[in-house]
Formats: sequence, structure tokens, C-alpha cells
Amino acid sequence: MKPLIIMNNAAAKTRAVWPSIEERLIAAGIDYNLENTAAPGDATHKTRAALKAGASTIAVVGGDGTLGEVAEGFFEFSDNVTELPTTINYEATLAILPAGTGDDFARGLYGRRLPLAHWIDTLIQHCRSGYALYSLVDVLYGLCDDYQKPFICLNASTMGIGGETAGRVASQGVFMRRFSGELRFAIAALSALTVWRERRVRVTIDDNVIVDGPMNLAAVANALFAGGGMVLSPDACADDGRLDVVIASGLSRAGVVRELSRIHSGGHVHNPKVRIAQGQAVSMHTFSPADAMPLEADGNVRGFTPAYFQIIPQALKVLR
Repeated sequence: MKPLIIMNNAAAKTRAVWPSIEERLIAAGIDYNLENTAAPGDATHKTRAALKAGASTIAVVGGDGTLGEVAEGFFEFSDNVTELPTTINYEATLAILPAGTGDDFARGLYGRRLPLAHWIDTLIQHCRSGYALYSLVDVLYGLCDDYQKPFICLNASTMGIGGETAGRVASQGVFMRRFSGELRFAIAALSALTVWRERRVRVTIDDNVIVDGPMNLAAVANALFAGGGMVLSPDACADDGRLDVVIASGLSRAGVVRELSRIHSGGHVHNPKVRIAQGQAVSMHTFSPADAMPLEADGNVRGFTPAYFQIIPQALKVLR
């Protein structure tokens, strides 16, 4: 079947770069199907339907949020949420045409931003010859809303101030979307901080309780970058078979602001109130509805804690 290109046409940057992508694909003689997303979750449904119909290449024009939705579409959830999801087509390939504000997952594959032309060339080579360099990457299987709502996370998930910030970024209007992802995140984070309070969280990694106490921020990372270039965990790698857990507790508001300014370089890891650990599974347990923390994954607001994450190693083939 023709490759399917899924585009977040609601995003101004996506609309701006699409003509150049289209021109290159036509010039290369690549025939494809194009689908525009119309609502949150639409990319997941379109991907899942295409893969079940026999498609083997799904390309994404958009940011990390759309990319995360498409990645989820490569999997089928069980009615029993304690069971890991199944892959619809093990041979199917995900192609990235980054057109977001952060494009963190694409950036993490190389440790730096590459021009859009690189990703277009990779897709063209794959479509012409059936061959291109790819990585088998891990994904995170998550459960939120008291461990009842399943989702897939490709890049990273944050809870607490991070989840609150993501909700505020998502609600920013047209004026704010003119600015860089880093600036939009910083403004939203400062706004979230004014109303935030620490909540008690019990963090359990691979059945071992590592923290039980008040917390500002909790994050689970699969890849190196998140939130427009933030290095949540300098050791995170999307193909190492481990998830990285980042937790911060006991920080004052001024302390949170200071660490936000250092997180893009990974400098926050030197603060003794910030802890990083690795494993295969983690639960973030909050103890009352009033203390439930908002949770985002790949920039998409998913729900609230309590939450659980488990790594699925080498679960997705991504062109690079």
C-alpha cells in the first residue's frame, strides 16, 4: 500500500512546511495517501485503521504530540489493562517529518536538531528502495486515572508542575503560538507555579519504594529531550530497555524557577533535592483525589495520577 502521511493541519508551522514536503515528494515520484487530523486522538485512530488495512509506512507531519498519538496507533490495547498492548504490524515503520515547536523525539535520535530536508530524504529513500536507516525504539505503556486509562508514551511524561504546565501550554492561544516552544513552556511553567503545592507521592520502581513524601515534580523519560529541549535525564536513551524516573521534592518556588533555568542543560541533576533512577516499571501513587497530579505524555494531557508506566523494549521501528 501507499505510505500514509498524517498531518496536524491545525498547527500553523505544519501548514507552513507542508508545501515544501509535498513538492519534494512529488518531484521524487512518491505516491502517498494524506490524512489531516481533526480532533485529539484522531491520529491514533487513523494510524490504527491504516495498519489494520495493510499499510506498512506511516509518516507524521507535526510535533511531538501528534507523533505520540501516531505511535499509540501502532498498538492495540487489551480489555485487561494489566496486559501489555500488542503490536498491530511488527514490520510497519514510523517516519518523522518534524514540524512542531520542540520536536524533542526527533532531536533525541541524533542528540541535536536536523533540518527537515534530512527527514524528507530518509522517507523518500525508504519509499523508493524499501531500505533506510532505522532504530528499534522502546515505548512506555502507561496507565493513569487510578490505573484505569491506558496510553502509549514515546518520549516522556511529566506529572505535578510538569503536567499542569502542559495543560497551560495546550490552552495557549494564537498569539502565544508565535513564540518558541522554550518561551511558551517557561511562561506556562511560571503561571502553573503560582498555584502549585506539593503533594504526597509514593514512587515505586520495580517493586521497590524509593520515595514516599511531598513532591513538586515527577517525570518518566524514555528519550533524551522533552518540553522543547529539556534534558530531564542526561542518561535517558530510547533504545536502552529502561525508563528514567526524575523526581523533585522539597523545592521552594524560587528553587523550582532556578531548576527550570538549568534543566535544558541537565544542570538540575546536581541539586540534592532532585533524584534520578532507572528501571523497567514505575508507579506514581497519590493518596486522595485532592492530591491527584495532572499528567501529560508527549505534550498531550492524558489524565491524573495515580499512574503506572512500564517499558516495552524495541517495540517500534522508526526511520532515521
